[in-house]
Amino acid sequence: MNLLPFVVTVAILAALSLAIVALLRLERPYLQPVAILRAVLQLAILTLILNGVISDGIWVALFLAVMVGAATWVVVRRLEMPFRMAWLIAVVITVASAVPVVVIFLSGTVQFSPRYVLAVGGIIIGNTMTVSTLMGRSLAASFDSGRDEIEGWLALGATPRLASQRVVRVAASTALIPGTDQARTTGLVTLPGAFVGAIFAGASPLVAAEFQVLVLASILVASALTVAFFARIFGAPAVVPTNGRLRERAARARELKATS
Repeated sequence: MNLLPFVVTVAILAALSLAIVALLRLERPYLQPVAILRAVLQLAILTLILNGVISDGIWVALFLAVMVGAATWVVVRRLEMPFRMAWLIAVVITVASAVPVVVIFLSGTVQFSPRYVLAVGGIIIGNTMTVSTLMGRSLAASFDSGRDEIEGWLALGATPRLASQRVVRVAASTALIPGTDQARTTGLVTLPGAFVGAIFAGASPLVAAEFQVLVLASILVASALTVAFFARIFGAPAVVPTNGRLRERAARARELKATS
């Protein structure tokens, strides 16, 4: 791939995303091109690092720990959580990601080597981060929309966990939709990255498909564990939290609609 056409193409795509989001008058339209720029820089650094660590188990473990830390930071910021809870989110991401990875390598399905641990672990950690954010936001929205129902159950003497049970299940189901749809439509609507990457690396389509199925199954397990942990930790509030941020956004949307 030639460098100049690559740079020009990425710049055009970034400009298009900025223009579309700005025309829609969405919040912070600069986030999309900034995200692309960050991806370029981070992948460039990653390429340099991986040349030295991909075959060293200790460095791979450290690199995965850094990924967990970065994922934790993103979730804490996205959900506007107190920083003192970061350790709890890190534990959730670590355990939810580690369980399917351990199953894969203990079964012997994939050769246990640093490069494969990094590949599988990195994919699952990234998806666990996304599910954590979705679950947190869905949970906040569900508590807000189901406030009357929850308070009604509490008034009848139900425990906080029982009173919140239905809305927590709705939030968990919502958070699982992207991963479930990805698995359902793989090969029909999308060609997933693990499959394409394995093909480009010289693997046969059969081996690439097997690896992709393992990745998808692992993502679903990690996602289910993530929502289970979130439901357990945050799913029984004694006082229903107020989702002020959602209300602020709704009010802002109404103001924009009134002025347009």
